Amino acid sequence: MRALISVSDKSGVENFAKELITLGYEIISTGGTYNKLKDAGIAVIEANEVTKFPECFEGRVKTLNPYIHGGILHRRDKQSHLDQARELGVEGIDLVCVNLYPFKATIEKTDDFEEIIENIDIGGPAMVRSAAKNFDSVIIVTDVIDYDLVLQNLKNDTNTVEFRRDMMIKAYEHTAAYDSMIANYMNKRFNGGFGAKQFIVGSKVFDTRYGENPHQKGALYEFDTQFSNKFKTIKGEASFNNMGDISGAAKIAAAFGKDKAVCIVKHGNPCGFAIKDTLLDSYVEALKCDPVSAFGGVVAVNGCVDKELAEKMNEIFLEVIFAASFTPEAVAVFDSKKRIKLFEQGTTYLELANDIIDFKRVDGGFVFQDADKVKEDEVRSSELKSKRIATEQEVKDMEIAYKIASLTKSNCVVYVKDSAMVAVGMGMTSRVDASKAALRKAEDMGIDVTGAVLASEAFFPFRDSIDAAAEAGVKCVIEPGGSIRDDEIIEAANEFGIALYFSGIRHFLH
Repeated sequence: MRALISVSDKSGVENFAKELITLGYEIISTGGTYNKLKDAGIAVIEANEVTKFPECFEGRVKTLNPYIHGGILHRRDKQSHLDQARELGVEGIDLVCVNLYPFKATIEKTDDFEEIIENIDIGGPAMVRSAAKNFDSVIIVTDVIDYDLVLQNLKNDTNTVEFRRDMMIKAYEHTAAYDSMIANYMNKRFNGGFGAKQFIVGSKVFDTRYGENPHQKGALYEFDTQFSNKFKTIKGEASFNNMGDISGAAKIAAAFGKDKAVCIVKHGNPCGFAIKDTLLDSYVEALKCDPVSAFGGVVAVNGCVDKELAEKMNEIFLEVIFAASFTPEAVAVFDSKKRIKLFEQGTTYLELANDIIDFKRVDGGFVFQDADKVKEDEVRSSELKSKRIATEQEVKDMEIAYKIASLTKSNCVVYVKDSAMVAVGMGMTSRVDASKAALRKAEDMGIDVTGAVLASEAFFPFRDSIDAAAEAGVKCVIEPGGSIRDDEIIEAANEFGIALYFSGIRHFLH
């Protein structure tokens, strides 16, 4: 039996090769892998002894040879293949261990196109695909974490076709993801990121019990290792719907850096938010906005949940708490609550992935775009359009309201007072309806919005929203501007003594 080992990631390769030798394998290798194994005193055959042809063109051609690919690809169940292999002097290769040139690491560290091109693997993917195609007879290994699994199956005589089939699937996933990364990079570099093909590749983190509804299957996939590294289950099991709510709540809570922010979300929409001196105070104030909707909701905490905060949260039914971290004492508070789910990042503050792309499923395909971002100075660099100037507290409230509005379903308006959201209207078919719905809900909750800041993610088409805001006691408004009736909006603001700012940037979220 022979194994071909040619890896870019050389961690664990020496032990893997030694174990294979004890199982009766001869080892063939190339380039740096060959040198590493040889230096470790491992018996290894250099690939050019097999190919009868030297490595050439600065290592660009090493394994692209019929003695290699014939050894991998010929079928062991066909006598004609066996006869031809014998006739041609092609010996079988029964295990192929390959991982590919580090293209991702290269594009992250350099913009040098020549270096990037040289880190596009050619021979590696060819060997992987060959071995995967002939999985009936050949084991293909593309991930260092599988070394022990392979050895275990070989030692226990459980090298079944089902096992090799699983490795085959993983191998084609590996080469598909690799080629997709290269294609996406080239399109980004030369076609502005919008080429003829767009590849969206994720790695499965876990299956959800079901999808959006019980009759649907579901799973969580991640880009890079965003969830594997920063999503730790403390209690319970995350559902498909939980993940959407957690993402929405975390994006809002984490949008304010190291501020002690707490966001409460229900069915994808924020129903409470506050930034106060402590996380406990932030939660208490956030809950006041809409305690009815908060029941059974998802809470994101930009910091550590301690025992005192946990005890306060435990007073109502919350489905999910997602935090930077929990103290052991806080976790113990929730022991008696069977239905609550706790997840943490294991960080000091919530950290966003800051995805640079965004896409949405449509019937028969998807629409793809650059991710929307609110710039750090977007509010403070907004243009004053009114006679009245906002106070410093109103500016802080504008920043909160504006960011929340940008992360809330359109049409939406957000009212913030003293660094806490006091009313929100979202997902409405008209902006005036969103304004009225928010104020009506605030009235139902007994919340006084007098002195609040109003933010809209898109312009007001008519002055009626300003009229309603003034009637409610709003003293400051921020919106993008851009309506043909902007002059009427400005006139209304001055009429009511409202500070009005235009950001010049729309943040629709449909």
